[in-house]
Amino acid sequence: MVGTVQLDRPPPRKRRPRRELLPYFLLLPAVVLELLIHVVPMLVGVGISFLRLTQFYLRNWSSAPAAGFDNYRLALDFNQAAGEALLHSFLVTLGFTVLVLGFSWMFGLAAAVFTQRSFRGRGLIRTVFLIPYALPVFASVIMWSFMFQRDTGIVNHVLIDQLHLADQRPFWLIGQNSFYSLVIVEVWRSWPFAFLMLTAGMQSIPQDLYEAAAMDGAGVFAQIRWVTMPMLKSVNRVLLIVLFLWTFLEFTVPYVLFGKSAPEQADLISMHIYQNSFVTWNFGTGSAMSVLLLIFLLVVTVGYLAVSSRGSDNA
Repeated sequence: MVGTVQLDRPPPRKRRPRRELLPYFLLLPAVVLELLIHVVPMLVGVGISFLRLTQFYLRNWSSAPAAGFDNYRLALDFNQAAGEALLHSFLVTLGFTVLVLGFSWMFGLAAAVFTQRSFRGRGLIRTVFLIPYALPVFASVIMWSFMFQRDTGIVNHVLIDQLHLADQRPFWLIGQNSFYSLVIVEVWRSWPFAFLMLTAGMQSIPQDLYEAAAMDGAGVFAQIRWVTMPMLKSVNRVLLIVLFLWTFLEFTVPYVLFGKSAPEQADLISMHIYQNSFVTWNFGTGSAMSVLLLIFLLVVTVGYLAVSSRGSDNA
């Protein structure tokens, strides 16, 4: 009788997590932080907008009485003082955003075109152009606030004492001039970013296109119009929406330049919401204004992306 030989089977191996799940595990910390830092506070803010939350309920804000949509009605009633002030702030912010966006893009494009061709010292010039973007925002805005001082600022010294353009020293941080001062500072900080984005986009444009355009008799401006601008469509599409969102939500520059209370002519909507929330202690109305601002920016962003994607598909 022949005996049977039993082969020892290797012990079963533990199943390892599928390799497909690894990217999700790597993204998990970022998702958790995003929820804790952005999503949860946003949802809390939406909830506060439906409460009559003032300084009397700060210790136990959950006990604040419900307001329903009264905070939204108050913010959108343009016949009342609160709604009229919010509308004024919105229009000021819109004009501020249009000017900053236009000048930043124009200066960035001009600098990118100027430094596109290789020449001696180009790297140094590009570095100098990026200094405003690299400086800390607090340091740069405080520097501008000293420059705008009426009696000791360098701006009035150059305009009045050196160039003799006016008889009296104007105030730059109050009145109508405060709006122009805010635009100047924001353009000074924003245009290097536009320059950086456009320079990166122009690196992918083949030099043969410019040579062919030059052989056809196209000058510098014709080359920019028919070669540079069409090739930068995708870059401009992203650049414009990013600059719009950053500028429309700007808070640090006016806060450092003017303090807690900005002049009426430079009352950006971010500062206006801050004053309603943390100066007058009316957190319910301030939260409602923040939600309305969020809805407006979402509508603009979605509409812009839809129109721009449709234009790219047609092209």
